[in-house]
Amino acid sequence: MIKTLKLKNQDEILIALGIQDRNIRALEKNFKVTVFVKYDEDGGGAELSVKGTNSRVDKALAKLQKDLALSDEKKQLALVKDTRPFADNIVFRPEHARPVEARSENQKKYIEAVFDHDLVISSGPAGTGKTFLACACALRALELGLTERIVVTRPIVEAGEKLGFLPGNIEEKVDPYLRPIYDAFYSMLGMEKFNSLKYNNILEIVPLAYMRGRTLEKAFIILDEAQNTLPAQMRMFLTRMGIGSKMIVNGDLSQIDLPNKKESGLLQAAEVLGKLKNVAFVEFSGADVVRHPLVREIVAAYDKYDKKRAKENK
Repeated sequence: MIKTLKLKNQDEILIALGIQDRNIRALEKNFKVTVFVKYDEDGGGAELSVKGTNSRVDKALAKLQKDLALSDEKKQLALVKDTRPFADNIVFRPEHARPVEARSENQKKYIEAVFDHDLVISSGPAGTGKTFLACACALRALELGLTERIVVTRPIVEAGEKLGFLPGNIEEKVDPYLRPIYDAFYSMLGMEKFNSLKYNNILEIVPLAYMRGRTLEKAFIILDEAQNTLPAQMRMFLTRMGIGSKMIVNGDLSQIDLPNKKESGLLQAAEVLGKLKNVAFVEFSGADVVRHPLVREIVAAYDKYDKKRAKENK
């Protein structure tokens, strides 16, 4: 027996098939059926055929229809709640720690931009909460059902020092570079929840070089330390965006570790993408620093020094 189900758009296709067809494989295994997918000529929808015994086909189709209905219900719920996560100024509520909230006007502007645009590019000094807030927004989007997975990446660039040969497998070699991202998620999720999301591929933290050739759909994608990307790397990253995805690009233009600082992909992105409607730019300043109070003074002192040197070199 063969029965068909019409998938009307790309969202329904992604829900039914899952990332890398995982939902379909699970359906075939659990109900002992065979599933075929035939895409519409315009690529907008698809027809899904389920083959097997009568009872198993009916149960498999019932499961698919339930998944589609639940997904639609999640979307409606998110619209009712408003996709801006600003109830009482709270972005995300960890179970074991204090809520994550905007602590400056620019932080609030940043979070609003993230939920109003598909691409947000931010720059500003260390300690302004760019990485931490991006991770919190990603977790909130996952909680609301606005995304199905989180992918965080950063370029592997040495900050003025030669680290030499690092022992271990590839994950152990790049781990020191990715540690700030791990720390942000640990503090909001706790070790057990973090490991669960990572094990189930809902949360992926990877070096930028591993992003080439991928298309990420229904994903919340964060590029950190973007000041250390080359223009070609930035272009490669931005074109990974698939249907239903959001991107955040964070960087600090005062901490470019590239041999030629003028080749930063973050610098070029502002010039190239400045007029696109669905792209937002947010700039943080020393006033937004939320670390130790002395950090704000250190940032201000370095800014003053850099301006003085620039004047002297003119």
